[in-house]
Amino acid sequence: MRIQGVSVLLLSPLAAVARAAQGSDLNFKATFGKTPAPFQIDVDEEFIAQTKLRVGLTRLPTPIDQPDHTEGPALEDATSVRDHWVNDYDWFQVQRALNEQFEQYTTTVDIARVSQYKESVPLHFVHHVSPRQDAIPLLFVHGWPGSFLEVGPLINYLTHPPRDDLPAFHVVAPSIPGFAFSPAPTRPGFGYIEAAHAFDQLMRQLGYRRYVMQGGDAGGIIMRYQANLYPESVVSGLNSFWTVSPSEEDRERHELGETSEDEASFITLHDQFIGEHWGYGQIQQTRPLRLGFAITDSPIGLAMWLYDAMWPAVENVEIWTPQEIITWTMMHWIQGPYGPLRIYKEGAAAGAFNATGFHSLPYVKQPIGVSEFPKDIFYRIPLEWAQRTGNVKARYLHDKGGHFASWESPEALAEDIWAFFGDEELSDVGRIRQGARMVWWAVID
Repeated sequence: MRIQGVSVLLLSPLAAVARAAQGSDLNFKATFGKTPAPFQIDVDEEFIAQTKLRVGLTRLPTPIDQPDHTEGPALEDATSVRDHWVNDYDWFQVQRALNEQFEQYTTTVDIARVSQYKESVPLHFVHHVSPRQDAIPLLFVHGWPGSFLEVGPLINYLTHPPRDDLPAFHVVAPSIPGFAFSPAPTRPGFGYIEAAHAFDQLMRQLGYRRYVMQGGDAGGIIMRYQANLYPESVVSGLNSFWTVSPSEEDRERHELGETSEDEASFITLHDQFIGEHWGYGQIQQTRPLRLGFAITDSPIGLAMWLYDAMWPAVENVEIWTPQEIITWTMMHWIQGPYGPLRIYKEGAAAGAFNATGFHSLPYVKQPIGVSEFPKDIFYRIPLEWAQRTGNVKARYLHDKGGHFASWESPEALAEDIWAFFGDEELSDVGRIRQGARMVWWAVID
């Protein structure tokens, strides 16, 4: 086929799916077998060169004299990211650093037996094993607009705690399909529930029959589905995104001035988020492809779409240097951002949220700890409210930090993890038997 003098090769749908399954359409080299295999990030050089060219050709909006971030990211932030990307950013240096930092693997799991989703699920994941014999298997699940990178600052605290009296962990951090190096689903129907099925299958492949979980954002939602679906596997969890919306009775009490300080603060923060910042979520859960065409074509457009969700959710905005913004963007840009966008549509279809708020998720019977940081939307949620949808045993309230706790405040989050899972009676971690790791050793050795 020829369009305006340009030759275009059209692939049949079957050929396109076959290429995607082989990794050839993902812009990085990868194989996804039936058992875990070591993986190193290796992104196509031509793709990186084309990306830099696209960045250099970015057309920015005409500025309007108004306060920064009133209608979106500040123009100067976009300009700084563009200039750094063109002049200074070296993806291959970043790639080498990530390969040195993370022990990465790929595998494939099948969830057809437990789910309506019949396609195989290829996964990329990080797995760091602690030298401690008493270490606890911990599944860390990232959120949007993050990726597996979120676990980076936390890993050493968990695998090598500074004191022997603190619990140690074997850390498994998968990429949600569509994010980073886990290929996006090729059929509708893969959402947070299907991710929960897939991640339990992953832990079983690794030999972890019982484990604990930590997650925020999408990871916090997946945790609740996974704990509900697999009560014999998920022993307990620490959740930094325990979603509970105010009830009508709560709002009536609030209007009458009968709510506590925590209740009033939470309702205000919740409503500000829904009214002023949830627009991106409304688009992603209703018309993700409408947005997908634009930000699949523009690296800076994608970077600013992600950044506009990132900057208000941290206390220390200086952590979002152009270097970090670009690297986080690359975790969506390399294979394309449509998969991470449309998981919101699947989440809405399953009832996790809608255009105006969050819904109650399945009740979690296992012990749960809740970490709350001031720049997150569920900060100061009262313990009694959190207990409406789960067996919440502990509430850790911080005076600093935000939505990306493992990235911005890793030591504070590690302290919560140590406190909760270090108390065997509180978190029930005595149920875990370390002998279940034999499958993992058989695979690697």
